[in-house]
Amino acid sequence: MITDTRSRLPVYSIAVLSAAALGYEILLVRLLSIIQWHHYAAMIISLALLGYGVSGTVLALFQKRLLQWFRFYYLTNIVLFGLTSLLCFLFAQQWSFHPEELLFSVGQWRNLVFIYLSLAVPFFFAANAIGLALICYREQLSKLYAADLIGAGLGSLAIILVLFFVFPDTALRFISLLGLMAVLIAVLETGPVKRPAWILLLALLVIPIFLPGAWLQPSLSPYKDLSQALRVTGTSIIDQRSSPLGLIAVMESTKIPLRYAPEASLHLASEPPAQLGMFIDGNGPTVITRMSGESHLDYLAQFTSALPYALKVPENVLVLGAGGGTAVLQGLQLGAQKVTAVELNPQIIGLVKTTYADYAGHLYNDERVQVINREARGFLTASEQQFDLIQLPLPGGVGASATGLYSLSEDYLHTVEAFRYYLDHLTPGGYLMINSWVKLPPRDTLKIIATAIAALKETGVRDIDQHLAVIRGWQTSGVLIKKDNFSTKEIEALKAFCEQRSFDVSFYPGITREEVNRFNLLSEPFYYLGTRALLGKGADYYLGEYKFNLTAARDNRPFFYHYFKWDSLSEILSLYGRGGAALIDTGYLVSVATLLQAILASVFLVLLPVYFFQRKRSLQQHSISRSKVLVYFTALGLAFLFIEIAFIQKLMLFLHHPLYAVAVTLTAFLIFAGLGSAWSQRQLDIKGTLTIGIVRPVIVIFLLGLSYLLLLDKLFAGAIQLSDSVRVFISIAIIAPLAFCMGIPFPRGLTQLGRQAPELMPWAWGINGCASVISAVLASLIAIHIGFNAVIVIAILLYIIAAQYFP
Repeated sequence: MITDTRSRLPVYSIAVLSAAALGYEILLVRLLSIIQWHHYAAMIISLALLGYGVSGTVLALFQKRLLQWFRFYYLTNIVLFGLTSLLCFLFAQQWSFHPEELLFSVGQWRNLVFIYLSLAVPFFFAANAIGLALICYREQLSKLYAADLIGAGLGSLAIILVLFFVFPDTALRFISLLGLMAVLIAVLETGPVKRPAWILLLALLVIPIFLPGAWLQPSLSPYKDLSQALRVTGTSIIDQRSSPLGLIAVMESTKIPLRYAPEASLHLASEPPAQLGMFIDGNGPTVITRMSGESHLDYLAQFTSALPYALKVPENVLVLGAGGGTAVLQGLQLGAQKVTAVELNPQIIGLVKTTYADYAGHLYNDERVQVINREARGFLTASEQQFDLIQLPLPGGVGASATGLYSLSEDYLHTVEAFRYYLDHLTPGGYLMINSWVKLPPRDTLKIIATAIAALKETGVRDIDQHLAVIRGWQTSGVLIKKDNFSTKEIEALKAFCEQRSFDVSFYPGITREEVNRFNLLSEPFYYLGTRALLGKGADYYLGEYKFNLTAARDNRPFFYHYFKWDSLSEILSLYGRGGAALIDTGYLVSVATLLQAILASVFLVLLPVYFFQRKRSLQQHSISRSKVLVYFTALGLAFLFIEIAFIQKLMLFLHHPLYAVAVTLTAFLIFAGLGSAWSQRQLDIKGTLTIGIVRPVIVIFLLGLSYLLLLDKLFAGAIQLSDSVRVFISIAIIAPLAFCMGIPFPRGLTQLGRQAPELMPWAWGINGCASVISAVLASLIAIHIGFNAVIVIAILLYIIAAQYFP
């Protein structure tokens, strides 16, 4: 059917295939974040990407046969990628995976392995096709690698844009179609095929187009908040919205109306009105409250978050993360003259402001409400307004929070730098109110207090205890921070507020132990004792001895919900059968497990070809050192993603939006690295230029990386007030020279192998793939412990090591 002839260099098919493969990777993260939580999504994707490592092993072992029938295997692998990108996701969904049961269910480990294998298959075929082309056309390797990178960059941008218009399961069809389109392009590039082959290829396009939609819909974990809520009789999803920021499901309960008020006092006299629940990726809810002539809103004064309104009615309120509008409604009900509601997700705003405007009583259209669609830190950075009250509403659902599923989530709203911004934007006498869930032992609340203390110290406050108040209800707590000292009148109002609602006062200036732990009784007044310890001279000792990590998060290490301490693990595990599961920092341990699995699998995949090489004794006639090849391509695989991941975090605050940061970083790094690879092709006319060519770009990487570490924060601070488009341009200009140089070492190393030991090329391809998988997980773990700046430093050192081990 297909003859083994070659024609033009397959740059376009490589570019399209690479775009589809990276788009598929990003899309799987989105899909699996809906099905599970994003940490498990990252674990599954990371190990599935070992398909690239498996590809290198297969190419190394069967290189001769594959090259003899290059065209057949090249086209076949692209076809199989197009088909398996769709079908393997369907197959993976057949295996129910419940991470919560991993510690006591062997069946869950079996299911997890099948999911790994299923999702690795498409990446294996994509890597096979790309790797085979690089080996076959090794004299033009840099051009092909450039096409690979540029295609990946465009694919990452395209899938983010596509997800604004279609649901993730529909986008999966597009990925499959794009993969099959790459086959058609490859046929045109590599020569004609007979008519039956064309008919077959065109017939394959029918599969992604006409596959039943119900088969592709993500199957939500039964442990997710939405799954739990839908078990109630009469509940149903009445609306859905999707974007790269999340899948929003609007739930209605017709028989037993949803009345979500976790902050409310147990003495609540009137029940809340009916509500609609909005769940993002199955987590939540944030609610839209029904407003009608019969609606009673007195319940909003019974929330822990109502405390500042009881001390002094603020005229101008800022709500960061407004969601469905409960905090906004509370502000209006309790006397605020103006409420500024900042919400990142435009679809949430649209649902409240337009779709369910009548239901919500046109809350977001009220003349007293200003709705801002921005990232919270970005809004504060660009704004010169001051507010009488800044409020951070209760985050997420208690389930995900309690089990550590947010532990690796970057959170720039709960860092010391963020708290300083809040304090700067308060009017004299203004309040900062932050709510969190009650947990035992205490974590969130005490870490908020530790962060507030650090921020107040850095602003020059000495009598910090005069600026803090802490209260506790049956399920939630509130930390109130005042820009000035609390007055006697305010303290009396605070005590009366808590007395009337049976809230426990955990701290205020001058509190005694006899005043705490009166209503919602704990075995010890943990919140009072913890606050006292954090304010005392022995705070460092307390932080060191506490069972959980309470050290204040910072922008360089923005992992507020990371509480894990290795010293406490054995004690927590001993409590597992007695309810201790909720104490395990699941997200962190999952990442550690992912890293270990990736390393073990990578070692196997790297050593397997070596075993066969030794049996065949095929490398004795060459001067290339396999140890150099191993170190060189491992260092490059780790370093490239280290820098990429660190820059995503750096740009997240500068561009004021996580999507902008991801899109700009991935697209700019990959495209400019591709241009660097294309440029390097022109420099490889003679063998002697290779070594010089790797040293020079590494020197530039070193100098640029060092300069960025020293100057980038200052540059961003100076340009933070500029328009979005100018900041995007600055970001690209910063990335471009660094990425250009980063695109040179890998193709030059492969070209050197192509000249000296071509049979090692697929092995090097696999090593780089395995290292890339490890780097994605390792970068996050390094950042947790020593920060993203350290990730960049390590990446620079890895490039220097690579220069020393150029094969």
